[in-house]
Amino acid sequence: MKKLFGTDGIRGKANSYPMTPEIAFRLGRAIAYYCSKDSSEGKIIIGKDTRLSGYMLEHALVSGITSMGAAALLVGPMPTPAMSFLVQSMRADAAVVISASHNRYDDNGLKLFSSSGTKFPDETEEELEELIVGQKIDQIRAYGAGIGKAYRITDAAGRYIVFAKSTFPRSLSLKGLKLSIDCANGASYQIAPTIFGELGADVSAHHIAPNGININDNCGALYPENVAKKVVDEHANVGVAFDGDGDRAIFSDELGNVIDGDKVLMILAEQMKNLGRLANNTVVATIMSNLGLEVGLREKGIELIRTDVGDRNVAVAMRKIGSNLGGEQSGHIILSEFLPTGDGIITALALFAAMKSTGKKLSELTHEFHKFPQKVVSVAVKEKRPIEKMKRFGEAIENAKRMLEKGRIIFRYSGTENKARIMIESDSSDLVEEISNSLLYAIRQEGICV
Repeated sequence: MKKLFGTDGIRGKANSYPMTPEIAFRLGRAIAYYCSKDSSEGKIIIGKDTRLSGYMLEHALVSGITSMGAAALLVGPMPTPAMSFLVQSMRADAAVVISASHNRYDDNGLKLFSSSGTKFPDETEEELEELIVGQKIDQIRAYGAGIGKAYRITDAAGRYIVFAKSTFPRSLSLKGLKLSIDCANGASYQIAPTIFGELGADVSAHHIAPNGININDNCGALYPENVAKKVVDEHANVGVAFDGDGDRAIFSDELGNVIDGDKVLMILAEQMKNLGRLANNTVVATIMSNLGLEVGLREKGIELIRTDVGDRNVAVAMRKIGSNLGGEQSGHIILSEFLPTGDGIITALALFAAMKSTGKKLSELTHEFHKFPQKVVSVAVKEKRPIEKMKRFGEAIENAKRMLEKGRIIFRYSGTENKARIMIESDSSDLVEEISNSLLYAIRQEGICV
């Protein structure tokens, strides 16, 4: 069982195990050693979001990488998906992103990308973990002129901006489109307004003043109601709320209605199918996506394949079946003809292209989506006890399932936080509320909740 890596890299409280400079140093050494098996150059890119602890972890990574004779290429604050592009464009061996995504500022994380821009598979993470916690490479290091160098790449943001703009059809323009965007005081705070503005949009940008501790603080994709209100107040056409590292986005239509990842998948799937661009006529989503997405896609003659939670699981399934569209309800959307990972900015550009090419408002593009009543509740936990060892809660779930004629119940632990999540879905909102209350009561009786 992996001890460090979760569903999306290593994550935890900054300066507490495992998110310490000591672990970052050892990860730097491990990734440099791992990459040296396939390359004598050993180039590893390091990017980060705007968290205060990013400086501490960045320098520790550099020390680890250069101690093994590899080169560290520093690009500074950069959206996570931009790192997927840069590692391919710069022909580096790997990339490390210092970010805890949507978490509070006092958390941080270390995410890894391979030279192909994909996240490393479990097997590679397990191999890296053995190198980090073991002693295999403790005596391996560079000396003299063999010690590696660190370089600051000053034009990295510009390279990504050019790439992201290239995904938007040249026959279209964002002129006439007024946007309200919330950059979460995170990694997209400069890049997103620049891209949308250069394509012709009238941009009103909010939460673009990071200070190291205000990332995701009552802003961004976790608080889409903020940008929805801005859309109405500013008479904008669309609102976009990014998370702290910019790999996902939640939208608002011109009426102030929140548009989540399921609705975005529905819009893009229909548009791509009409243009003959939807590979294998298939969309990949997770078990958390609303049943309404599955029904809506089926009515359009499109198949939905479900995976476990996590954009990495979605990406793996997409590559396996040859799909080019997938994502999560939370706003991770993968358009693999551009990048093999979720990208909030490219998702926004694809959605804007759908609006511009059809001449429809965002509310008009979503009117066919009929969402089943669904509720997701999160509970902070002290331990992640297996459900088979929680008799009362297990019985409560089985009783609840018998109450559902049409719907689903999903229980899972977060892979990035000490939280349990329960999703209830039915064609009856009253039943959803009743079941959620009963399950919350049952899990609290198990004694694992904070």
